[in-house]
Amino acid sequence: MKKQRHSIKDIASALNVSVTTVSFIINGKAKEKRISEKVTKKVLAYIDEINYKPNQLAQSLRTGQSKIIVFMVEDISNYFFARLARIIEDIAYEKGYKVLFCSNDNEDKKSEELIALFKDRQVDGYIIIPSSGIKGTIKNLLDENIPLILFDRYFEDLPTNYVVIDNEEATLNATNHLIENKFKNIAFVTTDVEQTQMLSRLSGYKKAVGQKQLHEIVLKIPYNAKPVNRKAIIKDFIINNPEVDAVFFATNYLTQDGISVIKEGFPSLLSKLGIITFDDNTLYEIFTPSISAVAQPLEEICGTLMSMMLKLLKKKEDQKVEKVVLNAKLLVRESSLPK
Repeated sequence: MKKQRHSIKDIASALNVSVTTVSFIINGKAKEKRISEKVTKKVLAYIDEINYKPNQLAQSLRTGQSKIIVFMVEDISNYFFARLARIIEDIAYEKGYKVLFCSNDNEDKKSEELIALFKDRQVDGYIIIPSSGIKGTIKNLLDENIPLILFDRYFEDLPTNYVVIDNEEATLNATNHLIENKFKNIAFVTTDVEQTQMLSRLSGYKKAVGQKQLHEIVLKIPYNAKPVNRKAIIKDFIINNPEVDAVFFATNYLTQDGISVIKEGFPSLLSKLGIITFDDNTLYEIFTPSISAVAQPLEEICGTLMSMMLKLLKKKEDQKVEKVVLNAKLLVRESSLPK
C-alpha cells in the first residue's frame, strides 16, 4: 500500500490551525511571526509523528529559493577539485544549503546543457570553473541577476565575481626556487589551452627564466589527450631534450603522468631531475623523493567562495563585483633541492 504524502493543508486541517501558521512554523519563523510556543510545539510534534517531509519544489516556488548551489568543475574526480568539493559541501550544509556537484570536462556544450538543466530546476546560485567558450552563457546568467562566482579562471571582459590564485606570481617564485638551487635547463610542461590560469602559470615561468637569461623549454600537451597519449608525448620529450635538469608540471595530473613515465622508463632521473608540481597531493609528501608543490589554499578558497555566494544570495541591489586573488604557497620537499 502506498504511503500517504501529507501536505501543509492536511496538517493545518488535522490541528485546526491555519495553513499560514503551519508554513511559518515549518520555515522557522514562529518567533518572528509571534506564534505561541504552545501552538509551535503542537505543530512540530505532529510533524514528527507523521514524519512529514516538505515538498522541495513547492517550497522553492513559494519562497523563491531552492537552497541548492551548483559547483561545476572540470573533473570532480580530480584530487584538487574533489578536496574543494568536500570543504564547500560542509560550509554550505552548515548554512542550510545543499550542493550539486558536476563535471563539465572543459567542454562548452556540456557546460551549457548543465547550466540550462539547473536553471530549469531553479537552483539558487552557481560556482563555475568555466570552459573557454561559454562566455555568452555566463553573460546571460549575469544579465538575469543570478548569483554567480567564477573560480580558477575568468573572462577578462565580463564583470563577474571571481576567486582565483595569483598563478603568475606562484609560478615565478617556484621557478626561481629551482634557479636558486642551480638548475639551468628547466622545462615547463603544461596543457595547450587558452585559459587564464594556465596562461598565467606559463607567463610566470617565462618571466623567471627570462630574468636569468635562461632558455625556455616548454611542452604543451593537448587538453583532451588520453593519459596513454600524454605519457607518450612526455616520454618523447624527455628523450629529445636530454639537457633538461628540472621539470615544472603546470597541473597535478600532468605531474602524475610525468612521474609515471620517469619511474617506468628513466628511473635514474628521479634522483637527478629537479621536480615541482602545481597543486599538492598527499601522495607527493610520501613519494621518494618527496615532490615539491605549489599548494593552493583550499580552506581559504572555499571560505571565500561561500562567503561571497551567501552575500550574493541576499540579492541586494547595491552589491559590488568582487574580484579576489589569493596567494599560493611553495612546499619545498626533496625533489627541488640541489642535486
